[in-house]
Amino acid sequence: MKSAKQMFVACSAALGMLLFTAFGAQAAEEEAGGSASTLQVNQADSLDELLRNVEQRRVVESAEHREREQRFQNDRARQAQMLADAKSERRREEQRSDRLETQFNENEIRIGDLQEQLDRRLGSLRELFGVLQQVAGDTRGLFEGSVISAEFPNRGDWLGELAAKMGTASQLATIEEMEDLWFELQREMTESGRIASFPATVTLLSGEQKETEVVRVGAFALIGDGEYLNYDPDDGAIVELARQPAARFTNTVEDLEEAGASEVVAFAVDPTRGSLLSLLIQAATVGERVGSLFGGIAKGECYLPFCDGQGGYVGSVIILGGLIGVLLAIERLITLSITGARVNAQKRSDTPSEGNPLGRVLNVYHKNTNVDVETLELKLGEAILGETPKITRNITLIQVISVVAPLLGLLGTVIGMIVSLHAIT
Repeated sequence: MKSAKQMFVACSAALGMLLFTAFGAQAAEEEAGGSASTLQVNQADSLDELLRNVEQRRVVESAEHREREQRFQNDRARQAQMLADAKSERRREEQRSDRLETQFNENEIRIGDLQEQLDRRLGSLRELFGVLQQVAGDTRGLFEGSVISAEFPNRGDWLGELAAKMGTASQLATIEEMEDLWFELQREMTESGRIASFPATVTLLSGEQKETEVVRVGAFALIGDGEYLNYDPDDGAIVELARQPAARFTNTVEDLEEAGASEVVAFAVDPTRGSLLSLLIQAATVGERVGSLFGGIAKGECYLPFCDGQGGYVGSVIILGGLIGVLLAIERLITLSITGARVNAQKRSDTPSEGNPLGRVLNVYHKNTNVDVETLELKLGEAILGETPKITRNITLIQVISVVAPLLGLLGTVIGMIVSLHAIT
């Protein structure tokens, strides 16, 4: 019994020392960390007193521990109050959410009713506004590319805004906007049948700008200073053409500019509003196809006339052959015409003349009237054969040129195709 009691006392002492050591270590750490707390150690004089201290947890007490506990209790109360407030706020928000959801559903129903009422009131007007939107967009594109816009610029800008506004289901066109669209369409039709003159700025090929009087022929052409002009819809500017069309077209421009108010003159109009004119000025002229006479020789590029044109060497040969053939044909035409007139005059005269083939043949007959028929026939045949080369001279060469010229043209075509394929390759 005694040994058991001693063992219990030893264990209690060991436990007390362990607790004392733990609290002491904690107090030392707090003191080393700069804590300003005050440690209070309760000493026990007996085992019973130590046991009471352990039971009451008063082995080591600290003012900081007491302060922390007090702060924790205060924080606990405050957090409990915050939790209560948060729960109350959540309940209020949930109630507000329910009210807003109910209001949203009511608004959805109301919007549906109002939309149905709007559709019922619009009726056929909705189709009208759809057509109006399409017409506004198409009219803007028409105005941007029209020659009339050179005189009335920026007249299609508001049409784009109108079409964009009507693209939304909530906005419709006003009466004033529809009347403006009607007015612009009517003015386009009216101006397309008028010839008007107005001052404008023309951009030259050199980049310079010149103020001049421009004549607009309906919605088809612009002319100024005796030349055709072009309207650039991208920049909204009037520009000079890179090249004017043939003289038979530019002559009509001068006639129109010089015509009076009530005078009617012929004028070359492009019904495609510039497409045919652009193709016409791109076509090569006769000078470009043929080339200047001996131009290539002057430049040292070739040794044949016309070889600086689009026809090249083959074209030069064809042109030279054609010129030679035409000159020979003219010579033969004049010579044979004169000879024919002299022969016809000889037919009406009884006296043979040496100035025409028929008279020379008749002279042979008169000089040999005393010979037999066979000899006379031989002499007349010899005289006819002597006259034939003079009449048929250069005919064979003309025939050769007429046969070779088409073959040379075919040769030039083949050469051009070969060059084109080579360039593409």
